[in-house]
Amino acid sequence: MIHFTCDCCKRSIDLDCEVRYIVRMEIYAAIEASDGSVDEERDYLDEIEAVLERIDETDDIEDASDMYKQVRYDLCGDCRNKFLRNPLGRSTVAALDFSKN
Repeated sequence: MIHFTCDCCKRSIDLDCEVRYIVRMEIYAAIEASDGSVDEERDYLDEIEAVLERIDETDDIEDASDMYKQVRYDLCGDCRNKFLRNPLGRSTVAALDFSKN
């Protein structure tokens, strides 16, 4: 039998009596043209090829993960609910934005 543990609270997930939730995240660099126009003189394919070659040539995995990262987490029901309420992990006090009276 396969054993699953919640990646958040580290509690064992018993598949006989509870549901296991999977969170998949993909983080990648957003490379966009600054004004939205296409420069006819610019060779975009060469630029893309150069970026891909730099990623392939790098020995340091950390450099490549700056461009793209994919992660997966197993969550129990309680941690799933907490994640859905605050997916970015922001502090609730800072989100209230009280005035300075």
